[in-house]
Amino acid sequence: MKEVKLNFGHVSFPLKVPGHTDSLAMKKAPILSNAEEKIREALTNPIDCLPLRTLVSQKLRAKPEANAVVVISDNTRPVPYSGNSGILFPVVEKMIKAGLQPSRLRLLVATGTHRAMSDNELRKILDPRIFNLGLQIINHDCRKSSELVSVGKTELGGEILLNRVYVESDIKILTGLVESHFMAGASGGRKSICPGLLSEESTYILHSGPVLSSPNASDLILDENPVHEEALRVAKLAGCDMIVNVTLDSNYRLTGVFAGDLDSAHLAAVKKLRSYAAIPVKKKYDLVISHAGFVGVNHYQAAKGALTCYPLLKRGGICLLAASHTDLDPIGGTNYKRMVRLLGELGEEKFTKKILDPSWIFVPEQWEAQMWARLFKKIPPENLIYCSLEIPEESFSWLPAEDARVIAPESKNLQELMEKSIAWAVKKLRHSLGREPQIAFLSDGPYGIPVETK
Repeated sequence: MKEVKLNFGHVSFPLKVPGHTDSLAMKKAPILSNAEEKIREALTNPIDCLPLRTLVSQKLRAKPEANAVVVISDNTRPVPYSGNSGILFPVVEKMIKAGLQPSRLRLLVATGTHRAMSDNELRKILDPRIFNLGLQIINHDCRKSSELVSVGKTELGGEILLNRVYVESDIKILTGLVESHFMAGASGGRKSICPGLLSEESTYILHSGPVLSSPNASDLILDENPVHEEALRVAKLAGCDMIVNVTLDSNYRLTGVFAGDLDSAHLAAVKKLRSYAAIPVKKKYDLVISHAGFVGVNHYQAAKGALTCYPLLKRGGICLLAASHTDLDPIGGTNYKRMVRLLGELGEEKFTKKILDPSWIFVPEQWEAQMWARLFKKIPPENLIYCSLEIPEESFSWLPAEDARVIAPESKNLQELMEKSIAWAVKKLRHSLGREPQIAFLSDGPYGIPVETK
C-alpha cells in the first residue's frame, strides 16, 4: 500500500491505495509571490484594455452619475475574494479612488440557476472591508422577470434575457476563476454573464441536449465548442469593460491574475491553465479513484469530478468518486432530482435519445443529468461507487450509482469509507479479470484534466 492525499479544498486527508496505483496529477504551477502587488499591477497594466482607474475616471467624466457593477461568483467556485490573494477589494478600492461613490457601486452575485447566497455565506467568502464600505450586494434571480431585460438574440435562437442591474449599469466589471469546465471548456470570462446572469429560459438554449451532445463541449476545449461560442456571443451583447480573472493551483493558491479585455484576458488565462492542468495519459484503467473537489457542494456539481475520469476508464471499469457535500441540499434542486431519477429509470441510451428528440420539452438542470449519462456510456451505473456521508442512504434507491455505505456499512468517516470501498473494488476486479487491476488516482479531482496522447 502507499499513501496519497485527497484534498477537497475545505478539508483534506491521507488515503491508502494499492502500491501499484498510478497517481495522476497536474503539473506544479509556479505560485505568485507578492500576490497583492501582482493583483494591483494587473489592474494597472491590463491586457488590451485601459487601466481600471483610467477606465472609471473616463466613464465618470462622460457621466458623473454613472452606476457601476462588479460581478462576483457564488460559493461553488473557490475564487479568492479575501485574504492576501483577494481580488475583490483592490478592484473596488481602485474604482472608488477614481471618484466612484460607494453608493453607486453594486456587487452582483452571478448565481446562474443556483440558489441565492445568504448573508452569512457571503461573509465567509468576501473581504470584511467590503462590508465596511456598505456596498449593496445583490443575488441574481434567474426566475424574476422584473429583474431581467432583453439584449437581443444570438445564432442559436431565442431571446436572451439578462440581469437588469448588469445591463443598465454604466461600468461593468467581471471577476472570477478560470478552471477547467466539462461543458464550456473553461470557466471564467464570459461565463460570469452567460450563464451567470441569464434568465432561466435563456439558459435552456445554452444547455440544450443537442448543444451538449457535441464532443467539443468538454474540458479545456474552446475551439468549435458550442457552449463557449454561445456564451461569448451573449457576453458581448451585454457588454463588459474589464474582467479580473485568476488561475489557481491544486492547493487553491494563486498562479495568475488576468485583467483586461473580455476575450483577450480570458484566453491568456486559459493558456496558463492548460500549461499545468492538462495531464497527458497513454493508457486506460480498470479502476479510477477521484473526487468532486471544492466545486462538489452537492451531487449536481459532483458530475464535474466524475467526467474527468471518463478518458481514463476502460469500458466496464469501475469509477470510485468521493464527495464532501456542503450545500443545504446534498443532491440538488427539484428539477435536477427529477432528471437524474429519469436517467436512472431509463438508462443512458434511452435517456439520451429522449432529450435529443425534437419533441422533448426542456427541463431546467437536465444538463447535469446529461453529463452523468456521458459517464454511463462507458460504465454501468452500478460501477460508479459514490463515497459520500451527506446524501441520505434511501436516495440511492433512485440515484444511478452504488452507495459506498452498502459496501462498507460501518465506516466511521469518509477516509475509512473510501479505503474499504477501494479494497472491495480491487477484490472484485481481481476476481473478474484474473489479474491485478490497473488503477489510477486523480489527485486533483475535477481540476486536473486527463488528455489522451499517442
